[in-house]
Amino acid sequence: MTTITFEQQQYDCREDESVLACLTRHGLTLPSSCQSGVCQTCMMRATAGRVPERAQQGLQPTQRVQGFFLACVCHPTEDLTVERADTLKTYRGMVCGKTMLNGDVARIRITRPEGFDYHPGQFINVLRDEGRVVRSYSLASIDDEALELHVKAIPGGAMSEWLVHRLAVGSPLTFQGPIGNCFYLEGKPDQPMVMVGVSTGLAPLYGIVRDALARGHRGPIRVYHASLAASGLYYVEEMRRLAAAHDNLHYIPCVLHGPAPEGGEVGAVDAIVAATGDFSGTRVFLCGDPPIVNSLRQKVYLGGAHMLEIFSDPFDPAPSPTA
Repeated sequence: MTTITFEQQQYDCREDESVLACLTRHGLTLPSSCQSGVCQTCMMRATAGRVPERAQQGLQPTQRVQGFFLACVCHPTEDLTVERADTLKTYRGMVCGKTMLNGDVARIRITRPEGFDYHPGQFINVLRDEGRVVRSYSLASIDDEALELHVKAIPGGAMSEWLVHRLAVGSPLTFQGPIGNCFYLEGKPDQPMVMVGVSTGLAPLYGIVRDALARGHRGPIRVYHASLAASGLYYVEEMRRLAAAHDNLHYIPCVLHGPAPEGGEVGAVDAIVAATGDFSGTRVFLCGDPPIVNSLRQKVYLGGAHMLEIFSDPFDPAPSPTA
């Protein structure tokens, strides 16, 4: 018999029981439907203990590494501590740095709270006014750094203007997370990778590409950063230095209008990326403006990329004027 710990209570689990059946027998109501591990309605997350492989079949690799599993087909062989799949922990850090990266994008650095573990490229939900205003921002940092956000100030934005123009260094900042499946996984060090970020869509990619290189990724990596004009780009020199230090990294800044920086291209970034050819066997990361991300997802899929190898993080803006 094993023990399931859920919401700070312990429940005995019989040898023939799934986690879902165990918790249901003890009077708890959890979402479920097919009872066969197909619909994924019963997904939960294990925070301690080893989940049987069968309970993670059909999930994305990035979900498996975070401990997500299907409760209806999870027959534990050891004690497990589990939580609902949508459980978000709340943390409090301090703003330890703020720098403008271009005319309207700020880099905001936050002290990393104790116990906050994440994969570079995931995002957090920043809370303001006791949670009445919530916005999501991707993490550009890697594990040994202060948490780093890239925030574009949107005129009238309840969160973005406050973060960029009014929140002072030394102020506390409350957030939830980490969230998301857009991050690097080891296991295919020679696989080609393509990363496309529009505007502040560079933020998660800056974390992902540095994490991949630090973990010894050897395959070619192409990073495209797109904006309407060169003035909307940032971290150009940082990306050039990173590419100069790694022969397998290629940085391509892209602009829709006007001259591009040296080594860059002019035109729609989805067309520029699609024109590079076959994406078979390529891992693809797409971040930023939703219409462009959706267009690219379709183009790289039709170009041969496997759906499970396409990781996207579209930035859906809040309705104006509350961004």
